[in-house]
Amino acid sequence: MSTESSLLLPQALDLLSGLVGPVELVATLAFALSGAIEAARRRLDAVGVVVAAFLTAFGGGTLRDVLLDRRPFFWVEHSTQVAAVFGLCIGAMVVIRARHLRLTERAMFWPDTLGLGLFGAAGTQIALSVQMPALIAVLMGVITAVFGGVLRDMVCNQIPATLRDHRPYALCVFIGGWALVLAAQWLDWSADAALLGSAAVTIVLRWLAVALDWRLPAWRMD
Repeated sequence: MSTESSLLLPQALDLLSGLVGPVELVATLAFALSGAIEAARRRLDAVGVVVAAFLTAFGGGTLRDVLLDRRPFFWVEHSTQVAAVFGLCIGAMVVIRARHLRLTERAMFWPDTLGLGLFGAAGTQIALSVQMPALIAVLMGVITAVFGGVLRDMVCNQIPATLRDHRPYALCVFIGGWALVLAAQWLDWSADAALLGSAAVTIVLRWLAVALDWRLPAWRMD
């Protein structure tokens, strides 16, 4: 092993230590819940709820791992996440049926926003840990955070919301990813502090976008 490689390896291990694992777990459960809620809103059966939850929770991270040639996939390496998503799906279906909860788009906002911020930050940091350039790392964070929701909406037979509602969604993750790069590489924050700061930036931006009804430019239909 070259001297340069031996110096880079501890840096990579340091980036992946600490909060990345717990953050990925919380993000996975948050996205799984948003997928289960959306599937229940669309009146999918039990299998459909589980499939939508799994695609939402694992779709973005799996594509990231494929693009980074990272094996095993994160949910294979941490198989407890699979069991946790199964348990969450069963619990969600039982609670929804027993309490006759009214499922609205607002009901999935916070699970989706939490997963968006945490997955975006974790995906960016994982890409940085394997020495990806900053721009590629940020894009990997966007893919991790957004692609699962795209698959969820496709399974629920609708155009993915992130591609049609003109509200900043992927853009919030993109800005949050650059916040992580700035904190980690320029401000010399610790890996955990940069991770949490990036997630917070994305979550706050997404909340503001919905609360203040920020809109991206739309097509003019003359």
